Amino acid sequence: MVKKETISALAAQYHERVRGIRRHLHQHPELSFEEHETAKYIAEQLTALNIPFTTGVAGTGLTAEITGELPSDKFIALRADIDALPIHEKNDVPYASSNPGVMHACGHDVHTSSMLGALAILRDTKSEWGGKIRVLFQPGEELLPGGASLMIAAGALDNPRPAGIIGQHVFPELPAGKVGFKPGMYMASADEIYITVHGKGGHAALPTRFTDPILAASHMVVALQQVVSRKASPELPTVLSFGKMNANGANNVIPETVTLEGTLRTFDETWRYEAHKWIEKIATDTCSASGCTVDVDIRVGYPFLVNDEEMTARAKQFAQEYLGADNVVDLGLRMTAEDFSYYSQMMPGCFYRLGTAGNDGSHTSGLHTPTFDIEETALETSIGLMAWLAINELQS
Repeated sequence: MVKKETISALAAQYHERVRGIRRHLHQHPELSFEEHETAKYIAEQLTALNIPFTTGVAGTGLTAEITGELPSDKFIALRADIDALPIHEKNDVPYASSNPGVMHACGHDVHTSSMLGALAILRDTKSEWGGKIRVLFQPGEELLPGGASLMIAAGALDNPRPAGIIGQHVFPELPAGKVGFKPGMYMASADEIYITVHGKGGHAALPTRFTDPILAASHMVVALQQVVSRKASPELPTVLSFGKMNANGANNVIPETVTLEGTLRTFDETWRYEAHKWIEKIATDTCSASGCTVDVDIRVGYPFLVNDEEMTARAKQFAQEYLGADNVVDLGLRMTAEDFSYYSQMMPGCFYRLGTAGNDGSHTSGLHTPTFDIEETALETSIGLMAWLAINELQS
């Protein structure tokens, strides 16, 4: 069995190299399913590590495998996502995005570089552990239908199927050096809602001659809140929010149509689809009462993410052994979504959080903001812990 001191020393040794990889990725972000240069760069790094890999999985994804030299038939998977977001970076740093309007604002550059660092450690210690690890460098986490679903469809977790999968995500709410775990239900499902209300437009001074879709849409948004307050179980977290309403009228013009965009998030697949029916019914009935018609388009997104109770309990214990109990925290439910949920719905999974804030209060900008960045000492924690969790899970 590999000693944690060995892993820790290797993590310190590879920290600068991983930081350079992370900065390169951060400076050259690519949008979901367009990660062509990112995939080439990952392939170059895997070649340098002498780790066999396959390219072109689900388009721009890669898989890599490493096998320990001790006897064992245990097989697990690790996952890192590789895509960036359509956000213009505002950080004044030497490694700021060179691709205007595209930024690694969700830390996927950290996930990918950390995984490459963990693979270096696993390679250097493979004479001291047994089993096989398949690594998924996954595209398109930020865009439906989610690269995880496409990796699964492409057979990335077949022949044979791993016994479980581990993933991590940056977390600016925790300082670097700390990590967090949550067994059971952790992150919500996420569906996109697109609604168009049709009325009859005209001069705003003559409202009796027309059918006002703005009024109908306003009543509809208020009425739809009963999906959560009166239809959902009080014990089941559910969020229904609308973040965009576009009428394109004027101070003296009633428009023909109003469009709305929103999201539904919850933790139960049966209720999720029941809620879809209530959204469509309430929208239709409310708009009909105002003399309007409505089109409702609900695009099914990621399922809810559930962390396997036993696997997550083991991972938390392993993390405490590696980092110390004071550096491992318990997390609560999150209404944000992650396509790692596709993996966790099909096999035991553990998705944990990596603290990335500075101990001096720096690097606390939220995910998906133009000023998101990390305290880079978190990379040393990340690469060592991922390797430590993988080796210990194989031996469990």
